[in-house]
Amino acid sequence: MRSKIAGIGHYVPERIVKNEELAKHMDTTNEWIIERTGIEERRYAAKHEETPTTMGAIASRIAIERAGIQPEDVDFIIFATISPDYYFPGCGVLLQRALGITKTEIGALDIRNQCSGFVYGLSVADQFIRSGMYKNILLVGSEMHSMGLDFSDEGRAVTVIFGDGAGAVLLQPTEEEGKGVLITCLHSDGTHAEELAMINPGSHGGYHLGPEKYGYPPHDSFGGVFVTQKMVDDNLLTPNMTGQLVFKTAVVKFPEVIKEALTKTGLTSEDIDLLVPHQANLRISQFIQKVMRLPDEKVVNNIQKYGNTTAASIPIALSEAWESGRVKDGDLICLAAFGSGFTWGSALIRW
Repeated sequence: MRSKIAGIGHYVPERIVKNEELAKHMDTTNEWIIERTGIEERRYAAKHEETPTTMGAIASRIAIERAGIQPEDVDFIIFATISPDYYFPGCGVLLQRALGITKTEIGALDIRNQCSGFVYGLSVADQFIRSGMYKNILLVGSEMHSMGLDFSDEGRAVTVIFGDGAGAVLLQPTEEEGKGVLITCLHSDGTHAEELAMINPGSHGGYHLGPEKYGYPPHDSFGGVFVTQKMVDDNLLTPNMTGQLVFKTAVVKFPEVIKEALTKTGLTSEDIDLLVPHQANLRISQFIQKVMRLPDEKVVNNIQKYGNTTAASIPIALSEAWESGRVKDGDLICLAAFGSGFTWGSALIRW
């Protein structure tokens, strides 16, 4: 028994934000952004109207319809995001409500594995289906980064990269020989956790980091403070990234985890029909392509249009590839991701 992707769908907001628009708010240029990231534009969700849940619901309905089932047939939800509607509860139950399937009281699991969230979620769903526990698992990756970015010169290195969107797949069991998810490989290393992170708000209170530096009161003060005025005044409520370290680590771990999956299944890079990497940076994807010796037609890159949508990037790219006919029956599809944590992973799927 293996799991297969029976239906797939994606959604990106209507608003297109080109590099020139960002240049009006920060010291950057279209050429600077393209040279370092390959990104030409990204999508921003409509404030007060769209959320990770609403976008995920649209992508989910498409995936469910393409799988030939009804929403009430879904028996488990996995939702991967780092930009949830609320700090808690997670988006899984909100998606359940949005799809109108609360009467069945199915389980909902939220995954916080950043850019590798979809691959981690796929691995979890695959194990549930292999065990026979569930038959229709809805896996969603959805992000709304535009609500939490710093549009000043200080935040430009992060802000120019990220965009909004959602992707979803419906997984079902299959006994067809050689088809479905062949393997997933997952890894992490928390050594440099703070080098790509959104530190505040959080419950660390400055632990490891120094309370005053991160806007927390002295340790001997009474009570807890989640958000302080200093965090607001000193712009401590936005993501930070040590770009060079992330890049250097990613270009090592990406090929490493792809080769691991190939080796464990007795395959080689020549067997890959389509590589769908997490859309972190076009330069990273191009480096991976070179190391793996794959031609252009075997690699999916859409970061130019959407930027980095973290947990949503792989399902959006895979959905677009499927819609355009680049994914065919019997193809070997390789998914790979690397991101904050650091966490990374790969998956091989025989379509």
